[in-house]
Amino acid sequence: MSLDQIVILLILAVTVVLFIWGPWRHDMVALASLLACVFAGLIEPEDAFTGFGHPAVVTVACVLILSRGLQNTGAMDALAHKVMPRRGGITLAITTLTALGAGMSGFMNNVGAMALLMPVATDLADRYQLPPGKVLMPLSFGTILGGMTTLIGTPPNLIVSGFRASAGAGSYGMFDFTPVGLVVALVGVLFVSLIGWRLVPARTQAGAASFDTGTYLTEALVGEKSAAVGKSLAELVKMIGDEDAQVIGLVHNNARVSTAMPGLRVRAGDILVIESEPESLSAVLSNLGLSLTPAAEETDKDNGKQNGKDKSKRKGNGERGEETNGEAEQSSARAAASDGSARKSGEAEQVTIPPELTRVDRRQPGVTSENSPEEAGREVEQESEQDKQEGETQDEKQEEEQEKKRARDRADLTLRELVVMPDSFLIGRSAENLRLAGRYEINLLALSRQGRRSVKRLRSTPLMAGDALLMMGTEPNLRNFANEQRCVPLAQRDISIPNKEKAYVALVAMALAVAGAAFGLLPAAISFATCAVAFMALKVVPLRNMYEAIDGSVIVLLGALIAVAGVMESTGAADVVAKSMLDNLARGNPVIALVLILVVTMTLSDFMNNAATAAVMCAIALSAAAQLEVNPDSFLMAVAIGASCAFLTPVGHQNNTLILGPGGFKFGDYWPMGLPMEVLVVAVSVPTLLWVWPL
Repeated sequence: MSLDQIVILLILAVTVVLFIWGPWRHDMVALASLLACVFAGLIEPEDAFTGFGHPAVVTVACVLILSRGLQNTGAMDALAHKVMPRRGGITLAITTLTALGAGMSGFMNNVGAMALLMPVATDLADRYQLPPGKVLMPLSFGTILGGMTTLIGTPPNLIVSGFRASAGAGSYGMFDFTPVGLVVALVGVLFVSLIGWRLVPARTQAGAASFDTGTYLTEALVGEKSAAVGKSLAELVKMIGDEDAQVIGLVHNNARVSTAMPGLRVRAGDILVIESEPESLSAVLSNLGLSLTPAAEETDKDNGKQNGKDKSKRKGNGERGEETNGEAEQSSARAAASDGSARKSGEAEQVTIPPELTRVDRRQPGVTSENSPEEAGREVEQESEQDKQEGETQDEKQEEEQEKKRARDRADLTLRELVVMPDSFLIGRSAENLRLAGRYEINLLALSRQGRRSVKRLRSTPLMAGDALLMMGTEPNLRNFANEQRCVPLAQRDISIPNKEKAYVALVAMALAVAGAAFGLLPAAISFATCAVAFMALKVVPLRNMYEAIDGSVIVLLGALIAVAGVMESTGAADVVAKSMLDNLARGNPVIALVLILVVTMTLSDFMNNAATAAVMCAIALSAAAQLEVNPDSFLMAVAIGASCAFLTPVGHQNNTLILGPGGFKFGDYWPMGLPMEVLVVAVSVPTLLWVWPL
């Protein structure tokens, strides 16, 4: 081997290891690989970023915009609800859902299709009393299978088409992938619907009712000398930031107040609702100067099995902080095991905010006067008139407060589980630096990651794709947060079509773009770019949201690795790898070589990004076909199928990552259904490839 071949193979080997190991994001790894090729003199600096202008990259960006448009109009949402059966058994429901996901993935981004159908899947799981993973994994596999049926279904197909064009054979048409892809998809959907879903491990449901967010839920009394007096809820969060605890509520005059209002001040006599690990409870009570009454302390000793119940009675003149003769009796703190809390039931809790917490009393105490009787009389008259005006003003204020109270009653807080999408802005950030309470008036109560649930260091835990977040807040605030931060709600959503005309326009424009590419009227990149411009002009996708729809990490990954794969071809490194495989494993047999390409591609795709796998394997496949003097289309199609079939791990495909938290899955839970699926794909696709694309 030449020096250039050794260098590019070393760079490629390190790139694959970093993809599998996962210390950095895949786009960062790809860009580093590209720069390494430039510094090694394998790519001229002026040619380093030519891959970003590749038709495959442009097409992927346009398809992401079109997928966002179809989601915004609600067209796919309405289709899903019309197609799903209202009656029938679980097998029929899973078959319909999986087939629908596969069909949608053929014409829109399969991650978008998965996001649209996840609430439907969790609703089915609840209806049939199944763990959500037994519905979510078949849906994920179905959307992955559907992506291989068309040119735009998944990025690997576009990359394969681009390599074919680079080889001088022209790019593939819109439905050139359909004959093989459709057969594999149909067999795969039948397998997961009839047999496969039964093989999925029955993990505990990761819904709101199952979040184990702490061993104790404790209500602690704020004494007059407590360090918490006069502090805002936001300041309390900082004060106990080093402990494994969080303040989840405040009780004032028997009214529960949410911590989603961080500016509220704590006063003596209030009760703080604290959730903590057992070893942290005493430290929190000590730091804040809080107290447990005998009932609560006894409960603490009994490991939270009983509730201390003491009724509090306050004697006062109606104004906070003032007491009549004798000290007011203080309400006791109550502790309860976390599995008994109402918050874990997943039901909304009505919360009202007492006027005392939001109203400032500007009345001053009376001042004695030593004026003359006439002046005293005038003062009495003035005070009487003033009292009358103040009485009317006070009545108006009370009426306004009552109206505000009723409005707050209507704005009930609810619990909602959200899943972090692979392209979410939350990835790598924590609840602490997101300032959830201040920006969105919501709280993060718990985090589920690969079936493990805990509140330890919750606020400072960096979030990852696939994490399931248990959030508390009002519906509008939660919806706004999910939309801005790209999260998927795990609950049944209402069918919402903001504008039926735009929904029809989106479907017609998409159909025209597909037809233009299918009949060869326009190259795929031009056809879908034209459709994307139409979406923006007709405001199907608002201009402010256009670039949000494009997953920048995918674009960087494709643009960088297309150039790296080109180096493999230009230096002859692909020929060296292909020759080694053919001589040592295939023994010159083209069928064995085809199976080998398919299996190697499928295996790499299980541990690294599928688009990256396609870019690496295409050059090797073309070289192998050239050395065997057989049809290169057979080998390229094998790469397309193998790159799309990542069923063994949660990291190979974004859809598998997306269901990791909601399904309560662990890394090894994908094998029971994934391994038979991959064996089935090889058994079905090889003879289909030899029939449709003969050697």
